[in-house]
Amino acid sequence: MNQNSKQRIGLVLPNIPAYSETFFNSKIKGLQESGFEVVLFSKSKSNTKHPNCKTVFAPNFTVRPKLVIELVLIIWQCLMHPNNAFSLFQLNRKEGLSIKNAVKNSCINSYFFSYQLDWLHFGFGTMALKSEHVADAIHAKMAVSFRGFDFYVYPEKNPKCYDLLFSKIVQYHVLSEKMKMTLIQAGIRATTIFKITPAIDVHFFEPVERKVNQPIKKFLTIGRLHWIKGLEYTLEAFAVLKKQGIPFHYTIIGDGIEKEKLMFAVHQLGLQDNVTFTGKISHQEVKDYYVKNDFYLQYSIQEGFGNAVLEAQVMGLLCIVSDADGLEENIIDTQTGFVVPKRNSKLLVAKIVEVLKLTETEKINIIDRSVARIKTSFTLEKQREQFVNFYVDTSIL
Repeated sequence: MNQNSKQRIGLVLPNIPAYSETFFNSKIKGLQESGFEVVLFSKSKSNTKHPNCKTVFAPNFTVRPKLVIELVLIIWQCLMHPNNAFSLFQLNRKEGLSIKNAVKNSCINSYFFSYQLDWLHFGFGTMALKSEHVADAIHAKMAVSFRGFDFYVYPEKNPKCYDLLFSKIVQYHVLSEKMKMTLIQAGIRATTIFKITPAIDVHFFEPVERKVNQPIKKFLTIGRLHWIKGLEYTLEAFAVLKKQGIPFHYTIIGDGIEKEKLMFAVHQLGLQDNVTFTGKISHQEVKDYYVKNDFYLQYSIQEGFGNAVLEAQVMGLLCIVSDADGLEENIIDTQTGFVVPKRNSKLLVAKIVEVLKLTETEKINIIDRSVARIKTSFTLEKQREQFVNFYVDTSIL
């Protein structure tokens, strides 16, 4: 085949991607179809393997009955691959780790030792922490993806956590131009940063004919129930809309740690008859909800990019989003949807009212532009081509 036919990519993730996690599954499938071999390294405790690629699990020290077995496997890996083990030990010692911590680090990362990889790609920035030297130790090139929480939030709680990573020779993948500029400001060379946005299956998600001026306005949001999604601001906005006498229903798809808090907010705001929590549902059911609703809201405080916003656009929903990070690139304000400054429910109310007052022709024109843009710029085929180029173009390292 071509020059990439024998390349082996080691992809490091915290868990095995579920069926609904289309980004990683489509990436794995796309790379395989392009002639790459993919090995998935995971810190999952379930030991459920990925159905379509080789899966390797990190040592699990939390299950006491298996502790002896894990220790035996670690020793075996180190004895069978002494050069990799000793190389990692030396690199950690040079970094200032004590002998004890350097040995401990080698043990934690021993599950990498037996694999000859062209690339070791950490799917989230946080996955690279305490593994910054592994790629050097096993003679692989290193790549890191930054997405959202790992890029904007985690460093706020853990200052300088990426200092060692940023000192290494790494090829970076980011979701948005804003992320790229932030990395450049941190001292990373622009030539080592690739922007590859999320993509969707435009054959599975496709527009449906709908009447855009229904008497009851139906709104939808998809995402984990977490403070970062700005759902309290959204509910506050709907409480105002209800007082204004605007008939609506708002559906929230997803689950998370904030569910009880949000349900109580619905109660206090008097929105029990207007808001539905579906919990976590299947991919097909999500598609059905796109069909049933007219407007999509993503008023996040922070958002790497937002796959659901792409899906909603191509399904023909009018989208209103915050100006959080990648959402500003996901939507072209007033052309393919609407962007509202985050953390301001009053501005969100004003924008919703403005959108509701648009004529049917104006709404259809915006929907048509958004559908055309998604089908042109955010397809799985385009994403696959970009990732192939990401791994083939090594001249910048």
